[in-house]
Amino acid sequence: MITVIPSADRYSADHGWLQTHWHFSFADYYDPKNMNWSALRVFNDDIVKAGGGFDFHPHKDMEIVSYIVDGELEHRDRLGNRHTNKPGEVQVMSAGRGIVHAENNPSKSDMRLIQLWILPRNKNNEPRWEQKPYTRADRHNRLLQVVAPTDHPVDGVLTIDQDASIFVSALDAGKEVTHNQVGTHAYLFVIAGEVSVNGKTLKNGDQARVADEKSLAIKAAGDAEFILLDLP
Repeated sequence: MITVIPSADRYSADHGWLQTHWHFSFADYYDPKNMNWSALRVFNDDIVKAGGGFDFHPHKDMEIVSYIVDGELEHRDRLGNRHTNKPGEVQVMSAGRGIVHAENNPSKSDMRLIQLWILPRNKNNEPRWEQKPYTRADRHNRLLQVVAPTDHPVDGVLTIDQDASIFVSALDAGKEVTHNQVGTHAYLFVIAGEVSVNGKTLKNGDQARVADEKSLAIKAAGDAEFILLDLP
């Protein structure tokens, strides 16, 4: 089963410094029928204006993954980590028993990031932060795995405490990739362009919620970029 949700059906908000699309019930958007998809609790597509950001705030018992689409995102936390993420970079923050952090756009241009919150298998884990750079060449015309489960690590890939994997891809027009499902759910979001997933069309900003599909054939109608989650 593949359910396509058009971009226009997402909840959108403009806070001046932040323009956001929330795919699930979050903050002042509450919908008890749209709380999560499997272990995926939050999927936010954010544009942060130059100089804007989130001041120090706490998180607990959540695996938080950020994927930088355009611009720069500076991360700071009370563990002593500080880093400015660039396009294509992936950041994992395992909040565990508690972490306090801040994020901001230090540049003079807008930045765009995809932020995912995934429910962990265990509570009160040791909090940690990790980051890894990836280039467009790394994901060009292939599925690039950027996140794996902690108990099934992959060389050069960040990990989270959940039976979930995350992939990104940049496909040329007409190119196709295939993903064989490990979990029973999947989630695909089109960052740019247009793709088909097992024959169903998704345009820029559309999402697909997938259940009980053994294989996903993803083909680009034109040049396209997307993010894919394999979920329990």
